[in-house]
Amino acid sequence: MKLRNFVILAVGLLAGAGQMAKADEGMWMIHAIDAALEKKMAERGLELSAGEIYNADAPGSSVADAVVSMEFGCTGSIISDQGLLITNHHCAYSDVHGLSTPEHNYLEDGFWAMRADEEVNITGKSVYFLKRVLDVTDEVLKLQKDLEAEGKPSGLRRLSHLMEQKYSKETGLEAWLSSMWRGSRYYLALYEVYKDVRLVAAPPVSSAAFGGDIDNWEWPQHKCDFALYRVYTAPDGSPAEYSKDNVPMKPVRRLNISLDGYKAGDYTMIIGYPGSTNRYCSSFETDFKETLRHPVNNAIRGRQMDIIKGWMDKDPDIRLKYSDYFFSLSNMQECFSGEQECFARFDVVEQKEALEKELQEWIEASPERLAKWGDLLVKLENGYDAIRDVERHQSYYRETMIRGCQLALIMRRAHNPRNQAGTGEKMLEKYAELDLRVERDLLEYAVDVFVKNLDPVYMSQWHKDVIASFSEDGVCDTKALADALWTSSIFTSEEGIARLGRKEVPQEEIVSDSLCRFVMDIKSTDFTEAKAAAEGTPNLTALNREYTHALYQMRLEKGIVQYPDANSTMRITYGTVGGFEPRDGVVCDWKTTPTGILEKFNPSDYDFYLNDRQHLLYSACEWDRWGFGPEGNTMYVNFLTDNDITGGNSGSPVLNSKGELIGLAFDGNKESLASDAWWTEGYNKCVCVDIRFILWTLDRYAGMTRIIDELGL
Repeated sequence: MKLRNFVILAVGLLAGAGQMAKADEGMWMIHAIDAALEKKMAERGLELSAGEIYNADAPGSSVADAVVSMEFGCTGSIISDQGLLITNHHCAYSDVHGLSTPEHNYLEDGFWAMRADEEVNITGKSVYFLKRVLDVTDEVLKLQKDLEAEGKPSGLRRLSHLMEQKYSKETGLEAWLSSMWRGSRYYLALYEVYKDVRLVAAPPVSSAAFGGDIDNWEWPQHKCDFALYRVYTAPDGSPAEYSKDNVPMKPVRRLNISLDGYKAGDYTMIIGYPGSTNRYCSSFETDFKETLRHPVNNAIRGRQMDIIKGWMDKDPDIRLKYSDYFFSLSNMQECFSGEQECFARFDVVEQKEALEKELQEWIEASPERLAKWGDLLVKLENGYDAIRDVERHQSYYRETMIRGCQLALIMRRAHNPRNQAGTGEKMLEKYAELDLRVERDLLEYAVDVFVKNLDPVYMSQWHKDVIASFSEDGVCDTKALADALWTSSIFTSEEGIARLGRKEVPQEEIVSDSLCRFVMDIKSTDFTEAKAAAEGTPNLTALNREYTHALYQMRLEKGIVQYPDANSTMRITYGTVGGFEPRDGVVCDWKTTPTGILEKFNPSDYDFYLNDRQHLLYSACEWDRWGFGPEGNTMYVNFLTDNDITGGNSGSPVLNSKGELIGLAFDGNKESLASDAWWTEGYNKCVCVDIRFILWTLDRYAGMTRIIDELGL
């Protein structure tokens, strides 16, 4: 998620030796809640002990036992004794999209399994229950040393394979090795994996994603961003593949739901699986992203979104086909454009430079450290300067020929003779997901950007000749070029697609197809080799690793409490309910109500549309059953906390001081979008959906009384 505005010398940690970090910052490893952290959490309002939050030796005794990873992309929680799991709607979006058809559009209408036999198995979906975390640092370092002595590969991939294989065999659980602080410490997590997961409920996007792309990463928001699944087991309670004979899971722990509400200043904690952060990155890497990579990528993706949305607004069938792709693209583009903006707004490069001044002084204070890291910062600066030109051209290539349109993926698969899904029925299935009118517009844009921005040194001679044939006075008519490539291709004509589907097209015809060749006739390795030559030795990967080691060691020696970057391992964050300081004279409350939904409602705008039933119920304001009082619009829809979260925390339970569920984390504010690299006090906010609004939606809107009864409410 997002950003801030004060100079903090220790990224995400404390300002001085022996002093704890600001309570709001930190994605702390769940198994490493020490006495100092427990005390700090208690001072903020926690009423539980550390052992009641996580306790691997007493299954079912801790809150963490009810929290799951959803394939390390999102987080979920068990909320009933029958394996009912709650997460965000946007985590379930692809599943709901996959079930939808023009006749049964569950994105638009919602998916509601009114009976148990209507719950739909999602093929390939798994949930992971953490059973234990082990510190295996010494074992991994010894294994690495032994492998090196034998002349065998000793990188993280090899170490992970050997360690995970060993512990999975010993425990019968799935093992995942994680490197912390780029190899300074190693931890191994053991999971019990359940593979029969069925969709139970998902509201329509007009509720779950109200405000759409416009409100994404913004505040205030008014989204009912939730979905329900159920975990099933074999009759004996063990994990099992899908079977009609399976039964709902009987979990060792479920979360209790609170209907008592909360107020500004109340303690909150979030347990989940944040995906990745890079807070140990240097000022040079941050500047590289802010001034080069993000500007190129964001501009291209923004225009791609405009093209797709234009078609989606014209045709409901195109909206259905492209909604999942557009959702992913828009979230990524807004995230990185916001990060670029916030790096500048909050002077992140300058703050990291201040940290590096401290680091350099620490290095120079010891002859041993000086010999090891004395020129580290100089080498990092030189390395990033050296690859700027290559990176710029690689970005243009990647954003146009690799992911400029989805048709490019089809051509890449077909171009590879070893890919069994390259042609035939699998290819036709992929074509069924596309609209060639959209793909043509995307291709035309990609060709224009490619020709105008890529250095010819990275193009094949064939590319140069084709471009020259459509050029006059050195200026290429890129539209004419794109039209010619499109109209002559077997990948864009009905006859050609039919032949590909019947596997009647020889490989040499695929390879020589002009459109396919335009996409494929560049070697990605040319960029890799040019970048490696520019970096020199040691390369930037090695230098970044050493930078992290040096920063970690400095803080360790100074007694600075620190947490590792997020890496999809279970973490806990703590903070309080509340909003931010006034921004440009605008004061926003820390909570939103149905009144805001009705104020934003616009029947002619897809993102702010409500169906008749939604509009009626929001207007009626019959909230008192869920504890909101009789005075009318007092239901809270979304609320803010200052918990430190990032991608992967989506769907994470927001818990009160007693460990009870009060909401789900689903977004961050735009001001927090630099948080991948830096925490800015007072600006990082987590956007949450109130659990009572979710329950009201299940009860009053969907009429899912069986679920309300199951929850004991």
